Amino acid sequence: MRKIVLSILGVALIILSIFGAKALIDSKNTQKPKPEKVIKTVITDIVKNTTIPIIVPANGTVVAKRRVELYAEVQGVFNKGSKLFKPGETYNQGETIIRIDAAEYAASVQSAKSNLYNLLTSIMPDLRLDYPSIFDKWQTYLTNFDMGSSTPSLPEMTTEKEKYFISGRGIITSYYNVKNLEQRLGKYRITAPFSGVLTEALVTEGTLIRSGQKLGEFINTDVYELEVSISKGYSDLLKIGEKVSLANLEQTQEFEGIVSRINGSVDQTSQTIKAFIEVKDKRLKEGMYLEAKLNAKEEADAIEINRGLLLENNQIFIVRDSVLDLLEVTPVYFSDKKVVLKNIPNGTVIIARPVVGAYAGMLVKILEETPENQTN
Repeated sequence: MRKIVLSILGVALIILSIFGAKALIDSKNTQKPKPEKVIKTVITDIVKNTTIPIIVPANGTVVAKRRVELYAEVQGVFNKGSKLFKPGETYNQGETIIRIDAAEYAASVQSAKSNLYNLLTSIMPDLRLDYPSIFDKWQTYLTNFDMGSSTPSLPEMTTEKEKYFISGRGIITSYYNVKNLEQRLGKYRITAPFSGVLTEALVTEGTLIRSGQKLGEFINTDVYELEVSISKGYSDLLKIGEKVSLANLEQTQEFEGIVSRINGSVDQTSQTIKAFIEVKDKRLKEGMYLEAKLNAKEEADAIEINRGLLLENNQIFIVRDSVLDLLEVTPVYFSDKKVVLKNIPNGTVIIARPVVGAYAGMLVKILEETPENQTN
């Protein structure tokens, strides 16, 4: 009985296996749905060659065109002045910036002037007796000699005898010694060479200043310069006196400058040439970062497109009969976002926006670019 049951189960399993295999075979013969052909929509533009101005961008920080580093040539205590010696303090031309205590040195100057005065006084009797023709002019000089003022120039000596006599008495040597001391006395007072502002102060009132010590920096705030580096290929196209448009980093302020100087040598490392742009504007501060746009030249029969549309092998996508194709072009100038191209016939339909996965022979649907779908 048991063998009969097992036989029946075996036959049943065989029959079920046959029907299962037949069902699998039938399922493989069902037709798969064909994928729909996708045609991408592209934005195009029609080429119209024009004259494209080549604008070379450059940037840098502005610095004062006139600046002075203040150094001490003498030693002494920094005396208090009418204004505090602090950054941001303004001074007019000729106004005292720093005054160093010169009481001791001034006394030595007065002593030397006194010696010169005594020498002049000692020769007057001899001049009256031996050289009466020149006595009057030396007497006038001696009368006008003021111990509290700068020593005036000696009277002009017209004859050899007069020169020998005056020189032999040591007057000329004494005179130039006094003038040398007076020149050094003037260095105890530093005045503003032009109207401007103090940008750096390294000492304070009461400080003992030593000879050769740097005291600060003083700049003129009327005129600034922007130093920029440009490619040597455009150096010959720039001209001194050419106007340049400038803007700050945030593009919130615009300025106008003039090319004032162009360096005559090329930087061997970067192969660039430095140009200097002069800017006058009350809004400027030293150290501000500005971007300049230099008008280098104009390229005829060219177009300007986004750099993302130019392929690595100097080709761009064009559309011919709703099919993408490649066209070789000649790039003549690259900027940060744009590229200027030549050798593109007028009327050529080019891709105006990058297409993901684009390839030559790809079917596309053209959508003309309008103001509504343009982006900055």
